[in-house]
Amino acid sequence: MGAAPSTPRGDAEPNEKAEYLLGTFVGNKAQDLPSQFWQNLLSLPPPSYWPQSKVDEACQSLARNNRYTRHLAKLLVHLVWSLQETITATSGARADYAKAINATRLSSAFLKYLIENSNGDNFEESLFLILTDTDAKKDGFPEVHRVTDFFMQGILAFIGSSDVTPFSYLLHLEVVNLLLVAMSTQLHSGPSPGPKDIHPFIDAAMVQESVLVGPFVRKLLLSYITRLAVPSNVAYLNISKGNQPGVLRKVGSAAASVVLLPYYTYSYLVNSSGEMSKRPLADNSLLLLQVLIHYHKNLPLEEASENLLEANGSDTGGSGENLRFHHNPYSRAVETAKDIEFDRVDIEGNAQVSPIVRLPFASLFDTLGCCMTDESSILLLYSLLHGNSDFLEYVLVRTDLDTLLMPVLEMLYDAPRRSSNQIYMLLIILLILSQDSSFNASIHKLILSNVPWYREQLLSRTSLGSLMVVILIRTVKYNLSKLRDLYLHTNCLATLANMAPHVHRLSPYASQRLVSLFNMLSRKYTKLAEVNNSKILTITVDPLEGKNLAEDLPTELHIYTDFLRIVLEIINGILTYALPRNPEVVYAILHRQELFKPFRDHPRFYELVGNIYTVLDFFNSRMDAQHIDEEWSVEKVLQIIIANCRSWRGEGMKMFTQLRFTYEQELHPEEFFIPYVWQLAVSQSGLDFDHNSIHLYQTRPSALAEDAPADKASVIPLSPAIDV
Repeated sequence: MGAAPSTPRGDAEPNEKAEYLLGTFVGNKAQDLPSQFWQNLLSLPPPSYWPQSKVDEACQSLARNNRYTRHLAKLLVHLVWSLQETITATSGARADYAKAINATRLSSAFLKYLIENSNGDNFEESLFLILTDTDAKKDGFPEVHRVTDFFMQGILAFIGSSDVTPFSYLLHLEVVNLLLVAMSTQLHSGPSPGPKDIHPFIDAAMVQESVLVGPFVRKLLLSYITRLAVPSNVAYLNISKGNQPGVLRKVGSAAASVVLLPYYTYSYLVNSSGEMSKRPLADNSLLLLQVLIHYHKNLPLEEASENLLEANGSDTGGSGENLRFHHNPYSRAVETAKDIEFDRVDIEGNAQVSPIVRLPFASLFDTLGCCMTDESSILLLYSLLHGNSDFLEYVLVRTDLDTLLMPVLEMLYDAPRRSSNQIYMLLIILLILSQDSSFNASIHKLILSNVPWYREQLLSRTSLGSLMVVILIRTVKYNLSKLRDLYLHTNCLATLANMAPHVHRLSPYASQRLVSLFNMLSRKYTKLAEVNNSKILTITVDPLEGKNLAEDLPTELHIYTDFLRIVLEIINGILTYALPRNPEVVYAILHRQELFKPFRDHPRFYELVGNIYTVLDFFNSRMDAQHIDEEWSVEKVLQIIIANCRSWRGEGMKMFTQLRFTYEQELHPEEFFIPYVWQLAVSQSGLDFDHNSIHLYQTRPSALAEDAPADKASVIPLSPAIDV
């Protein structure tokens, strides 16, 4: 494809005409913005008809000299203009959609090649548009214009102001995919973007006005909520002529509903049986939103302050770290979103800094419940619960919490098939919810008729709270035998500790599992103590001396000491604050009371174990007073426990402050989220990213398929903080 392609005849075939126009586009001569050339180029049949080899050759020619990327810059300008025309066009102006789709696909193809094959040193400079005098006369453009800003303004305005229809569905999908391509510069740098990192498109997105960002975020979330399928009548552009070769002949009649889709998107939509099983616009809209809300660039304090003042028009008065975090307008839009059913009118005198994103929380809640097996949905739920207090409050007052929790618990039950990142996020979601006492109370009132996916035990008429206790304990045991991860242990036990004072009628199975958890950790602790030739279990010392001794223990033994204490505090929380409502817990402790004896004199545990023995002594004495000659049965023991629970007054119990765990995001969460989100985007978006050019995270042939745990430093910067 040379610099001077031959001009085709007037009756030339579409492929010949396309090759000529592509050659002209990447040639030495820059085409003026008002030139008829652009209309001819964008009126061609869709790029899915063009031979891939010709498109690749054109990309190589364009990237061969960086000054030719000004041609791409002009194409992006025409893309924005074509999108603007679709906004103002009537529903019957189908040609406008076709031209916009062509412009979007061409831009995506050339931009993707440029990003994946650029060294990044002069990438931003190559996306400046230098206009000729003729160009400058059109629409009053300045002599030099940064295309990234103009492009981002146009894209945000298009998505934010236009509804998805059967005619515009594919255009919206292509535009979302183009934005993912444009922001994929992140794939070629580290997880913590700094001032010198070149990400021109996403940086341009971060400085857009909130009046554009709010509607844009709302439409992305509405696309996720509505989950529209690919319309069956999208074949609105008749481009098949005779025996013309192209994608239609390759895919046959099944292409009737995807006639305008490029082949990679078609492959993404159609599974092995030929049925469409995805919702590409919904899925990729959510991926795009995740890319945006988790992007945080480390800027000097002065520059961060200037960005905030420019975006918000006022001084926030926050710290330097808050400035770095809050300059992202997309995360801010998600954090401040309101339910469309409430707060319709702002209180006079409390003007909002930015337009509020209003969403149907009920529909969002239901969609999240249906899609919770998708990792992007898990990330969205985390972002909403952690950052949006209104949505968190909405979730907490729902009476059907099983809509969200049952999929979460089922995925934790199936932990061996889940990635470590997915398990972390699920546990953090439960930890955030467990911080609320009303949540801990309500989950024990919601009775499940059955749990069909739980195979070890028939669970019928069990409470959601009891099931949650069982799954968390099961996750701890799985982690102990397989993952051996400190944060996972901590999150599980922290959630159980938050739940403990509010437990109500814990099931027999859950009660047994709780005592079994203590048994498992105590055996591990005892083994470690023996290996280290420790005599802690048989020496009686005061708490201060015990603390000093513990500080000298090896790290692993010290960790298990802390875990064992938390489990004892969980049991104490139930016995201290909720014993009359939990006879099954009392029965489980009575049944395995010998497990606690070795720890009665332990300097770290004796006070907690002392409370347990206060309960044991009370109920053992009541049992001895029965003078029953026949053999004890489970039913008889339970009857005595239930009867004496009514007279229990907690005499002799030492009151401890309720142990309360809260989740706190680490200082640089982007180090976890940026690689994680892009792994999902690369594997799920249907876009064919070049794995060999990815530096953001380690790519292995089986990494995406198996979701193998990544390095601890990059995967687990999320940890709970204890507030006792």
